[in-house]
Amino acid sequence: MTADVKEAPDQLLEQLGRKVRALRAGRGMTRKMLAADSAVSERYLAQLEQGQGNISIGLLQRVALALRTDLVTLVRGDREQSAEQVLINELIQRLDSDDQHRALELLYQNFASSRECSRIALVGMRGAGKTSLGKRVAKYLDVPFVQLVTEIEKIGGMPVGEILALSGQDGYRSLEEKALFDVLARMEKCVIETGGSIVSETRLLNTLLTTCHVVWIKAAPEEHMQRVIDQGDMRPMQSNDDAMASLQRILEAREPFYAQAHTIIDTTGHDLEHSYGQFLAALSENCLDSTGG
Repeated sequence: MTADVKEAPDQLLEQLGRKVRALRAGRGMTRKMLAADSAVSERYLAQLEQGQGNISIGLLQRVALALRTDLVTLVRGDREQSAEQVLINELIQRLDSDDQHRALELLYQNFASSRECSRIALVGMRGAGKTSLGKRVAKYLDVPFVQLVTEIEKIGGMPVGEILALSGQDGYRSLEEKALFDVLARMEKCVIETGGSIVSETRLLNTLLTTCHVVWIKAAPEEHMQRVIDQGDMRPMQSNDDAMASLQRILEAREPFYAQAHTIIDTTGHDLEHSYGQFLAALSENCLDSTGG
């Protein structure tokens, strides 16, 4: 009994560290970015993620806010909620209790599973093929192709890198939300390429699931990395000796949310033509209005 009591605090710190690390990975944040947004030092965060450092409630609250979550989520034990539970909880917490059950049934049965594909939203990590496939499919359907990052930069008046440097993750997320809702308000038919981390924002993922036919463009971690490098971008390898492990952690954290997509196209080991054919076949099978040229 005494040994169990002594072990409990250490287990709690280890669980807390895993949770912070997983949430940070899921949002695509480096430890440096989390430190900047939370005003908690990188050294302190490193100790926290390793389960080695105790932390005050005040500092933990800062970390939670920077991760766009709450203290309850951070300190909850290892009995993780499924992706479905996370999405449902975020969606219904804004509703009156009497309407929660009915609203969820209406939303997911009548909208999230809709077979209409007037709007198609592509989710997935960079390097999977979202841009190439999105442009081809948009041309086939004769609808606009919208890159959400371009819309974010238009609203922000500067490149994404500068937005992150000046406003941090919170500033970027605010612009991302505005850009998405602007696109949805303007366009009844389109193909939208989203950023890789949009699924980390449950409100935005719910919005996509209830207004678009969501397609996860999937690839193995090795192909994600190699395709980005083949495009001439060496940033994934800069100042990161553990780049592949980091990419795998991010994918692992996001995969349950990517998997909520209505359609999954796995581009691993396939060229553009093969993946494009898979995409058109999936639209023909899953959508009622997938007409095009």
